[in-house]
Amino acid sequence: MSRTEYYDDPDAPEPNSLVVAASAVVTDETDRILLQRRRDNDLWALPGGGMGMAESLPGTAVREVKEETGLDIEITGLVGTYTDPRHVIAYTDGEVRRQFNVCFTARVIGGELAISEESTELRFVRAEELITLPMHHTQRLRIDHFLEQRSHPYLG
Repeated sequence: MSRTEYYDDPDAPEPNSLVVAASAVVTDETDRILLQRRRDNDLWALPGGGMGMAESLPGTAVREVKEETGLDIEITGLVGTYTDPRHVIAYTDGEVRRQFNVCFTARVIGGELAISEESTELRFVRAEELITLPMHHTQRLRIDHFLEQRSHPYLG
């Protein structure tokens, strides 16, 4: 299934679902950021995904990172909340979602990097390399907020 992301686009389809999701800025010992190249749109992104009914948001981030990258993580903080109604994601199965995403900071505590069915490539990236990677601007915004080392989480 592929997806198309819209932002502030008058031609975007109307959302028919709202998904609560978590993502994580996972860093290694040299402060590089873990990114995945998504299979569904070929863009680089932070690992993350939708929350299950029996999960917490931090637990969702931990599970999603494990499923998508093979790494075990520990949540260390909060980058922010991302709820912009101008961001719409349309899937080929007919779902058109608005996403309420909470983005955490995290560090690796175990596991082995392993590509999942959701990604085609995984790698840790230095901050100066980020500009060269194709990425939806909503992902870049979360990473920029992390790199700013804000004293308070972004609330948006």
